[in-house]
Amino acid sequence: MHILAKIAQSAAGLWILNVWFLRFNKDTGYRGGDASNMKEEFDEYGLSETAMYAVGATKVGLASAMIAANWVPKLARPASGALAAMMLGAIGMHVKVKDPIKRSLPAIAVFGLSALSAAIKRR
Repeated sequence: MHILAKIAQSAAGLWILNVWFLRFNKDTGYRGGDASNMKEEFDEYGLSETAMYAVGATKVGLASAMIAANWVPKLARPASGALAAMMLGAIGMHVKVKDPIKRSLPAIAVFGLSALSAAIKRR
């Protein structure tokens, strides 16, 4: 079970880093509303550019902590739990703008991976 938790935490962490660093200015087909990049997506949700950078910094920090938890296990549960909470917010934003479920799938997947990582007991 511990291997599954490590895979889940690493996958969720890498996914978030990919979204915020490699896909930030790209149209992915999963953006909220009619957005074609991250700034437009936050505009769709009614959130400011400052909020976008605050959310991004938080998610990148948590994702980095999840990756680092492979070497510092005490980071795993709090970082995974906090990222799961952030992803519930992301899912809520998709619901707010009445997105089809397809656009919420990445947020649902990262939520699931993070929640699984947080839930599995570690020594």
